[in-house]
Amino acid sequence: MSQVYIEYHFLVSPIPLGNEILIAELGYAGFESFVEDETGVKAYIQKPDWSSTILDEVQILYSEEFEISYSFKEIEQVNWNAEWEKNFPSIEVDDTCIVRAPFHPESNLEYEIVIEPKMSFGTGHHETTYMMLQHILETDFSKKTVLDMGCGTAVLAILAEMKGAIKIDAIDFDEWCFENSEENIERNNCKNISPYLGDASLLENKKYDIIIANINRNVLLQDMPVYRACLEEGGQLFLSGFYSEDLNLIKDTCTNLGFSFVSNKERNNWIAAKFVI
Repeated sequence: MSQVYIEYHFLVSPIPLGNEILIAELGYAGFESFVEDETGVKAYIQKPDWSSTILDEVQILYSEEFEISYSFKEIEQVNWNAEWEKNFPSIEVDDTCIVRAPFHPESNLEYEIVIEPKMSFGTGHHETTYMMLQHILETDFSKKTVLDMGCGTAVLAILAEMKGAIKIDAIDFDEWCFENSEENIERNNCKNISPYLGDASLLENKKYDIIIANINRNVLLQDMPVYRACLEEGGQLFLSGFYSEDLNLIKDTCTNLGFSFVSNKERNNWIAAKFVI
C-alpha cells in the first residue's frame, strides 16, 4: 500500500536565502524532504504526521524580510528518483570528489559516489552535506571506526569508507533514509557500512574514532552527551545542520562536555564544525 504525502509548494522571495531558512524551519516542523526550484521549495510530509497547524511555528512565514506564499495537496508516494533526475545536476567537491546519479556520466575524479536519494536528504547539494564532504576529504579515515548519525542517503558514510574507514555505523530514524542508505551502500560496493533504523538510543556501549552528525541544532544539542560517551579519547567530532548564529551555543555545549573546538566551515550562513576530545 502506497503512503500518502502532503506536498506544499512555497513561492519564495528572495531566493536562495529564503529557501535555506524555510527548509531548516520546515525540517524542525517535521517535513521529510525538499525539492528546490526556480520559484521556491516543494516540501513533503507523510499525511499521518501532518496537521492543520503544522506551519504555525515556521517563523519565516511571518517575516517582513521575505515574501512567501504556498499551496498544498495530497499526493501518492513520490517517485523521488524522477524528481532527482529532473532537478539535480552532479556535484563536485574541491575537484576531488563527485556525487552523481546513475544517469550522470562517470568522472575521473579520485572519489566518485553514486546516489539515488528517493525521499532522503544528502545529495551534496545542500551546504551542510557539501561542507561535511569537505571535512571528510581533509581527514585521515584510514583504519578508523566511524558513526554517521542522521545518515540520510549514507553519502558521508560512503566517502568515509572510500577514505579508508574499516567500520561505519550509519543511523537514521527515517525509514526512507534507512532503505535508501542500504541501496546506496550496495550501489557503491561498500563492505564496511552497517545501516540502522533508529536514533541515539542505539548508541549504548558503542565506541568510535570519528563521529559525523549532520542533523539540526536541537537534535545535536540533545544528543551531544551521547556522542561524548561514544567517542574514543583523541577522537574527532564533525557537526553540521545549524546556522552561524548557533555556533557559539554548539561550541559552549561541546566545551562543557570536554570537547575542544578546532575549526569550522561556513557556506551561505550554514556551519560545519570540527571538535576533538
